[in-house]
Amino acid sequence: METTINSLNKMYSLRNLTIKSFHDGLVSKKFSALEITQAFFKHIKESDKRIGAYLSLNEDGALKAAERVDIAVAQDEELPILAGVPLAIKDNILIKSLPATAGSKSLENYIASYSAGVIQKLKSEKAIFLGKTNLDEFAMGSSTENSGFHITHNPHDPLRVPGGSSGGSAAAVAAHMAVAALGSDTGGSIRQPAGFCGVVGLKTTYGAVSRNGLIALASSLDQIGPITKTVEDAAMLFKAIAGHDPYDATCTETNYGEELWNPKLEQVRSLTIGLPDEYFPKGLDEEVQKAIGKVILDLESLKINFKKISLPHTNFALPCYYIILPAEVSANLARFDGIRYSRIEDKKLNTKTLRDIYMRHRGEGFGTETKRRIILGTFVLSSGYYDAYYQKAQQVRSLIKNDFEKAFNEVDVILTPVSPTSAFKIGERVSDPYSMYLSDIFTIPANLVGLPAVSIPIKETLPLSSGGGRLPIGFQLIGRHFREADILAIGQFYEKIKASSS
Repeated sequence: METTINSLNKMYSLRNLTIKSFHDGLVSKKFSALEITQAFFKHIKESDKRIGAYLSLNEDGALKAAERVDIAVAQDEELPILAGVPLAIKDNILIKSLPATAGSKSLENYIASYSAGVIQKLKSEKAIFLGKTNLDEFAMGSSTENSGFHITHNPHDPLRVPGGSSGGSAAAVAAHMAVAALGSDTGGSIRQPAGFCGVVGLKTTYGAVSRNGLIALASSLDQIGPITKTVEDAAMLFKAIAGHDPYDATCTETNYGEELWNPKLEQVRSLTIGLPDEYFPKGLDEEVQKAIGKVILDLESLKINFKKISLPHTNFALPCYYIILPAEVSANLARFDGIRYSRIEDKKLNTKTLRDIYMRHRGEGFGTETKRRIILGTFVLSSGYYDAYYQKAQQVRSLIKNDFEKAFNEVDVILTPVSPTSAFKIGERVSDPYSMYLSDIFTIPANLVGLPAVSIPIKETLPLSSGGGRLPIGFQLIGRHFREADILAIGQFYEKIKASSS
């Protein structure tokens, strides 16, 4: 049963709430922030047993924050666009005094001692945090089956995965258990679940958004970004979290104006979209291929130019990534040794030496995929193998970067599928890591190069074989460094085409 709120004799469905529509309704006093927040918690408690999007809820904190927003509304204060907007936050992004498990038993009892840079920015915008969402352990996975706590299910078909590692955030938005969410993207962890769940996911330019307070997976690849119902919402949420942070040396000051969410058609028509041959291989799912073809026809109706291009080193991106990422994982996860972030009470340790503590905590606290990547990363960084593997992978990374630089001399934006297939069934790829890794084959290159990329749901979706409902497919737009405005502009005009034909 769909959750609604009854206010001033009007019915407002959580299904239809976007950041824009929420703000308009709030400032016009058609509903209160408290009413909406209460409605979301009611809906979460009714629906999340089936989906499993959340790991923990922030009910008391959210309701108090909503009351403060309503006071500001009553006093006719000018409110930021995100004021009162109920958000879901991936549980590897720190919020002071709330749990931060990163989906791992090793951090089961950890409470964050400070808030991430993006959270501080959102607090200044008066946004509301409903709770922390599920993820693959330490963001290592493509299905949210690797969580140390529970599996998250795809809202469109509970027998299928929501994608990963930000599966909880994508599922929360798709199931209308949040207006929008934050996720993190290291190799596709925002875009792939967004594609599987039929929502919008933006992986931002490396350095556009602070990583301060993000539990690190791979520091040269990680980025925080929005998951939303519309491209316009993604632009608004991105604008709020972007910008310099003195606690992140890789984060830069950027000037993003109103063009992010209010693009002009002339701006879009001046762009050329590249279609890379390497992203449309023979093994691409036939239905995905057809859906992408329809997207191209729709965008051509806007009189946007298309051009075929080549990114010749694309085939090396996956092996390159799975050398660089585990290497950085092995370094970043060394801190979780059972001392500072212990999950095991001292009286239960029953250990005699410091080594015993390390062995027991890391042995019991980490899951299979986490252990696999730590071991692999330690190996590729070890004496005698560093040059053969890690250094070689960094050289290949440079070649992939050169491919994109050459392509962007000819085009402004690159269009590709998000994933080779739609959402696969739960358990289907758990015993085959390589098959699981292939889920991110089209998203990984943008992380290796640090480019912005967005996943946008296609208006034609696959019918479910089980009957009822539709299975989402997404397409990906990749832009130049710090040119989120280009990919978001195209996305917003594509959504207008969807709306006019629905």
